[in-house]
Amino acid sequence: MSAVPTTAMVLAAGLGTRMRPLTDDRPKALVDVGGRVLIDHMLDRLAEAGVSRAVVNVHAFADRLEAHLAKRRCAPTIVISDERARLLETGGGLKKARSLLGDPPIFTANIDAVWVEHGEPALTALAHAFDPERMDACLLVTPTREALGFDGPGDFFRAQDGRLSFRGDAPRAPYAFAGVQIFKPALVDGETEAVFSTSRIWRRLAQAGRLYGVALDGAWMHVGDPAAREAAEARLAGSGA
Repeated sequence: MSAVPTTAMVLAAGLGTRMRPLTDDRPKALVDVGGRVLIDHMLDRLAEAGVSRAVVNVHAFADRLEAHLAKRRCAPTIVISDERARLLETGGGLKKARSLLGDPPIFTANIDAVWVEHGEPALTALAHAFDPERMDACLLVTPTREALGFDGPGDFFRAQDGRLSFRGDAPRAPYAFAGVQIFKPALVDGETEAVFSTSRIWRRLAQAGRLYGVALDGAWMHVGDPAAREAAEARLAGSGA
């Protein structure tokens, strides 16, 4: 068991085109779901897990997002990584923010995932599972059969020891990425392109046997469009979360 990361990178720079018209005047991070905007759902989860500092990248409606974050009076402390000039995708965003992230493992988190937990807090379980000697990244994954707002074929197979492999040519895989991982920042140091997806790094790690995953014990919701937002609100209201 490793220490819980105290730094996180929150990926909030996406355009949110599928969420229109709700994103016509705001970033996706500021879409309200169940009485809280999406980025606050994630920042509050990270704070509960022990994160004291979050680097947040901004692009669309960056001024509005920065103003919202400046009004927060609770953990974590926010540091902005400015991507106004160019959208860099997930891996590129991490590379641009590299000097802000330090060297110890960090959480990285998307802002369009919310969940209701049934057992141990998901981020705590992820931290307990992360072993830097055996793995370079450990992903929170969700069983696709229990995912709300997700209709894809799935991303991963998961071995008994937690090791992940990609779906490849299989028509379906039982697990999808749930939006949060523990990740060694140095993994981006060898990347030469400015714009790239973290998936490129994951594929390299999977081939080396150093990509692992923890299955969420709970109900996961991908808030990707207005219909998914309504479904997530109904699920949250029914759970009392």
